[in-house]
Amino acid sequence: MSDGTSRLQPVLADRSRRIVESAGFNTAVFCLIIGNAVLLGIETYTGAVDQWRGELKVAEHLFLAAFASEILLRAATYAERPKDFFRDPWNVFDLAVVGLALTPFARENATVLRLLRLARVLRAARFLPQLRIVIVAVGKSLPGTLSFVLVGALLLYVYAMLGWVFFAAADPEHYGSLGRAALTLFLLITLDGLGDAVRGGLEISRWAIVYFASFVLLGSFLLVNLLIGVVINSLEEARELEDERARESPAVPVAPVPPAMDESRAVLLARIAAARRALDDVEAGLAAANGESDGHHLAASGGGQGLRATPT
Repeated sequence: MSDGTSRLQPVLADRSRRIVESAGFNTAVFCLIIGNAVLLGIETYTGAVDQWRGELKVAEHLFLAAFASEILLRAATYAERPKDFFRDPWNVFDLAVVGLALTPFARENATVLRLLRLARVLRAARFLPQLRIVIVAVGKSLPGTLSFVLVGALLLYVYAMLGWVFFAAADPEHYGSLGRAALTLFLLITLDGLGDAVRGGLEISRWAIVYFASFVLLGSFLLVNLLIGVVINSLEEARELEDERARESPAVPVAPVPPAMDESRAVLLARIAAARRALDDVEAGLAAANGESDGHHLAASGGGQGLRATPT
């Protein structure tokens, strides 16, 4: 039994791999993801849900069955080494999204089920390399972004306290508390309403220009440029990982030639060899015939010269 299973695993993995790596399969799965997104959008309209409730429910079950079949087919490509299936983060994500949707908890909780169905839309990144690079870059930029958030929070705290000290009495609506001052400064990072804030500050103190100029310089220019640098660096790392993954992806093995094809090829080669031998025989016959005709011509020309040389 084990021998039969060991012989079946390579065949199953090879056939499943050929299907999964085909362009038609990837296109079909991508269309399923888009169709699932369209179905989610339709369900946001109450009139459509009331009119086609049964049809929408059937369509959701069909989508779920199709995605489950896709996961099983992808898992079959790892029939020889099942553990390798979980080494690919996208496989784990797909399995979690589809598998959790089949659990009783998700089927009974409409909110959780909608979130899982919404997560299927993110699977489109698997078939779009550029989008996949961006998602990986976002994940890699999280540590640097966390540092940016900490520095930004510290900057907001310091300037919010300064704003509360200097402007709370004259402008309590924007600087009356630490929270209001932090919210005002957070909006100023986008430079939205900066002119009104500066004019209001100058009415309180002429030194307000130093306060706002230094905050805009540090918050809008320095911090934002640091964040852009972190994202760009993560994007480059994600692109290098994608290129390395493309180089390391194994080529599709060539399937062995069926016995029937071997027999037909042998017959064809035998016919070609027979045709070549026949052609060689014809060429040899033509060469022999040409040699005999040349000999007759030489004999005839030699006899003619002898006749001309005999005196009368």
